[in-house]
Amino acid sequence: MVKTLHAVYEHGILRPLEPIDDIEENAEVELTLSIEKKVIHPILRFAGILKEEEANQMMKTVDDEFEKVNPDEWKD
Repeated sequence: MVKTLHAVYEHGILRPLEPIDDIEENAEVELTLSIEKKVIHPILRFAGILKEEEANQMMKTVDDEFEKVNPDEWKD
């Protein structure tokens, strides 16, 4: 039987995220791991660092600056 599972690695143990049917307790299995490194957007590094007032000011500044861009300026 081949089954694909999603699991979390915690304290040296792989913990399945959903129940595994059709397997007996203490059964020995063979695992093949596919590890994908999650790419975190750079802006998310600032999550929780800024105060709400600072975040609102930053969003206003971004909105104001983007309004100044002329989309036709980039056309050939």
